[in-house]
Amino acid sequence: MAAIDRRIIYHFDWTVFFLALALGGIGVLSVFTATWGNSRHGLDPLVMRQIMWIGIGGTIMAAAALFDYRSLSTYAYVIYAIAVVLLIVVKFAGHSTGGSQRWINLGVLKLEPSEVAKLAIVIVMVRYLREEPPRGGWNLQQIALPAILVGVPAALVLKQPDLGTALILILLTGTLIFVGGLNWKTGALLVLGAMLVAPVAWHYLKPYQRQRLVTFLNPESDPLGSGYHIIQSEIAIGSGGAWGKGLFKGTQARLNFLPEQTTDFVFAVFAEEFGFAGTIVLLSLYTALIARGAWIARHARDRFGSLLAVGVIGIIFWQVAINIGMATGMLPVVGITLPLVSYGGSSLIAMMAAMGLLISINTRRYLF
Repeated sequence: MAAIDRRIIYHFDWTVFFLALALGGIGVLSVFTATWGNSRHGLDPLVMRQIMWIGIGGTIMAAAALFDYRSLSTYAYVIYAIAVVLLIVVKFAGHSTGGSQRWINLGVLKLEPSEVAKLAIVIVMVRYLREEPPRGGWNLQQIALPAILVGVPAALVLKQPDLGTALILILLTGTLIFVGGLNWKTGALLVLGAMLVAPVAWHYLKPYQRQRLVTFLNPESDPLGSGYHIIQSEIAIGSGGAWGKGLFKGTQARLNFLPEQTTDFVFAVFAEEFGFAGTIVLLSLYTALIARGAWIARHARDRFGSLLAVGVIGIIFWQVAINIGMATGMLPVVGITLPLVSYGGSSLIAMMAAMGLLISINTRRYLF
C-alpha cells in the first residue's frame, strides 16, 4: 500500500490540480471585486463563502484523485438514481429564488441538484458506452436508452426552470455518444430530428425564455427588459479596453448596472477590470485545462477512463463557451455559470470533484 501511495504522489497530475486552483483563485478575485463596497465590515460574506468553497472543493478534488475512478462503473446507475431523486425533491421542497426553484436548503450549503446531475449524466453515459460500438457505430435503437436517461433529468431541470443546465445535459450526452462512436447516418437523422422538434419545443419554454432567445438578436429592441443583461455586459466588456480599468474600478459593477455579476456575468466583471489582456490569461487557463483533459482522455488506460475524461472536459468546454457567448452577446442568455470562477458552492465543489476524477484517470495509468 505504501508503494502504491508513493506512486500516486509521484504521478499525481499537478497540472490539472494547479490549473483548477488558479481558476478558483480568479473566481475569488472576481467575486471580491464584484462585491467591493457592499459590506461596511470588511469582506462581503459572498467572498468568505467562496473561499470556504475553494477549501472544501480542493479537499474533495484531492480525495477524488485518490479514488479509483473505475469503481464508478459499478455505481453509475445508483449515482444517476440519486441525482434524479434530488431533482424530484427540489421540485416539491426546494428553495425558490428569483422565480426559480433549484436549491435544497441544507443550512450551510444550498445544494443545487442540477450540478450533481451533470456529473451523474456523464458517469451513467460512460457506463453505457464503455463497450466498443458495433461496426458502423451506434444506431438509433442503441442510443434509445441514453436518450431516455438524459430526457428524465433534463425534463426535471426544465421544470425548475433552468434552460441552460438542461441544454448542458443534452450537449454532454451528444458529445459522449459522438466521441463513443455514433453512426454517421444516425447522426444526420438526429440533427434533422432536432430541427423538426425545435418549433414544438419552443411552445414549452417559459415566456421570459422565449423573449430572451428573440431579444439576443437585437437587444436594443428591449433595452430595459430582456435586452438589459446583454447590453450592460457588452458595455462592461468593451469599456475594459486592452488593459482594463484596474482592480475595483469597474463602473458597471460598482454602480450595479451589471446584473448577476457574481454568477452568470462574472466574465464581464473580470473583463472590465482586467481588459483584453486579462481575458486572454483566463481563456488560456481554460484552454490549457481542456487540452490537458484531452491528452488524459487520449492516454487513459481503458475506454471507460477515456470517455469519462471526455465527459469532464465536456462540462468545462460547453459551460465556458455558452457563458462567454452570453456575456458577449453571441448567444442568448440561458443562465450558465463560468466553471470554477462564478460564485456558488454546489457548482464549485462539483467541478473540483470532476477535476479530481480527471487526475485519478491519469494517475492510474501508472498503477495497474
